[in-house]
Amino acid sequence: MSASSEKMSASSGKVFLDYDQAELDRCYDQANWAPNQSIVHERSDFNSARARDALGNCERLAYGPAEIEKLDLFRARIPNAPTLIYIHGGAWRSGASSRCHAPAETFVNAGVNFIAVDFCNVDEAQGSLYPMIDQVRRAVAWVYKNARGFGADPEKLYVFGHSSGAHLTGNILTTDWPAQYGVPFSILKGGMTCSGMYELGPVRLSARSRYVRFTDAMVDDLSSIRHIDRLHCPVVVAYGDRESPEFQRQNEEFAAAVEKAGKPHKLLVGKGYNHFEIAETLANPYGLLGRAALELIGPRP
Repeated sequence: MSASSEKMSASSGKVFLDYDQAELDRCYDQANWAPNQSIVHERSDFNSARARDALGNCERLAYGPAEIEKLDLFRARIPNAPTLIYIHGGAWRSGASSRCHAPAETFVNAGVNFIAVDFCNVDEAQGSLYPMIDQVRRAVAWVYKNARGFGADPEKLYVFGHSSGAHLTGNILTTDWPAQYGVPFSILKGGMTCSGMYELGPVRLSARSRYVRFTDAMVDDLSSIRHIDRLHCPVVVAYGDRESPEFQRQNEEFAAAVEKAGKPHKLLVGKGYNHFEIAETLANPYGLLGRAALELIGPRP
């Protein structure tokens, strides 16, 4: 938004597009659009526990020196299997890998290793998103470097992220891997972003700035829509049509930018799903996200 547009918005009471401050804040607070949020979280915990019961407890492996820098691995039953890496959401402030185990049974039974990553939250990082971005990128690089050690094929890595985890995943997909982490640009063979944010400009104007210490550099560096030139694999973008208008717009515009860049992509719209419900479909091989993920991964050994 230009300086003149900002002045006009301020004088008209609009802070972004046609939103005033209260409307924009409402659009970036999922509780306003998903009254069953707590129920879906309960289901997630329940179904994650069921997956652990069915598969046996996961292996807890360190990808870095900090206590939180660990990931949960559910191994496929076949050698040289592909791997799906799950990056959880939680408004950058909450969430845990243990709450994301529900899809593990679907992917293990389909011959895919399933990994859920833990990382710090923005409050622990004194309001900065950079430590979280670095951690999830290092986790992906660790999986690539250590895949053969747990029977995986390092050339078949895929990443999935939901909500703020989709924002992190957008940054994973647009990483300058050789320069920053010493691994090839081709480290990932596909990615899925579900209900994420890819342009932080309007987010900075919302109430989320009360706990994220946005800077001009952070907004530029960590808005993945601005770095699509570094996207080197197919991407699936998804959202539910019961989400807030801003989350729908963010995902539509990210997919459109990928298309404009001429890069392989698919846009999925979940009919009748809110922000939290759509993530549950990853655990169903016939669900919107589960089917799309298995198609993205392709044939297994």
